[in-house]
Amino acid sequence: MGLQHWLRTPAGRYALAWEQAQIDRAVSDIFGYHALQLGNPALRGLEHNRMPHRWLALDGTEHDAPAQTADMRPACLLPEHYGGEPVYAEPARVDAIGAETDAQPGAADADAGTVHTEHLQCDFTALPFPAQSLDLVILPHTLEWVDDPHACLREVDRVLVPGGQVVISGFNTWSLWGLRQFVGRVGGGWYLPQHGEFLAPRRVRDWLRLLSFEVTQGRFGCYRPALCSPRWLERWRFMDAAGDRWWPVFGAVYFLAAIKRVPAMRLVGKVQLRAQRRAVALRPLAQRNANSTRWTP
Repeated sequence: MGLQHWLRTPAGRYALAWEQAQIDRAVSDIFGYHALQLGNPALRGLEHNRMPHRWLALDGTEHDAPAQTADMRPACLLPEHYGGEPVYAEPARVDAIGAETDAQPGAADADAGTVHTEHLQCDFTALPFPAQSLDLVILPHTLEWVDDPHACLREVDRVLVPGGQVVISGFNTWSLWGLRQFVGRVGGGWYLPQHGEFLAPRRVRDWLRLLSFEVTQGRFGCYRPALCSPRWLERWRFMDAAGDRWWPVFGAVYFLAAIKRVPAMRLVGKVQLRAQRRAVALRPLAQRNANSTRWTP
């Protein structure tokens, strides 16, 4: 099961709502001209950002995998965990800039929640943007699904301008959901998406520091147990406030924001060029006495 399929489950909608709130709060005050979101079209990361040029990049793997057998499906998709049929949410709709519509240019959009974002399909480790051309890059669970997450971060560092920002979200391995996923690998019955390598937040922080990024924001969320029923997830709602206060590092989902720092040359005072002085060596001079043949210095 792919990530987009899992995000339509009750647990997926719960995690998606928390991530959407964190990203909206972070990107609303980031200014610039060019912004990019890599993957995960269900999360509208650029909806509250005011940059004039925005792109949603897909690598062709965002669609759900072919249907699996009942014993291979994650536990959250098995009907017995709901007491009925699973309930799915409608995927987010994203329109492309320049699409031919009947609306007049400059007319107000009838749907206030629609994000006008251009689509492109590319390799996340070889982005079709020149160096230092983007002001914001959003990676919602992107590092967990690419083949080489460190190469993806290096490519993000290449396309970001000095002072540009990157926003990252992902699953926390040290959480109740991570523990449930580990048990599912041993005994069957996956809770989170089966494919993908979940990265610890500390590991992602280390990668950012190696690339000269400064982490400015970091937060954990989604402290409710690994449940599949919407009713039971709502009953454990008090865990969000308790977990945020008492055990904040054990949230099921993490959020990071970082700024690209580039060291620059710093001149202190006025630079003066001094002429090189030649070294003078002293040597004795011989003088001849007219009344003698003796040489005297």
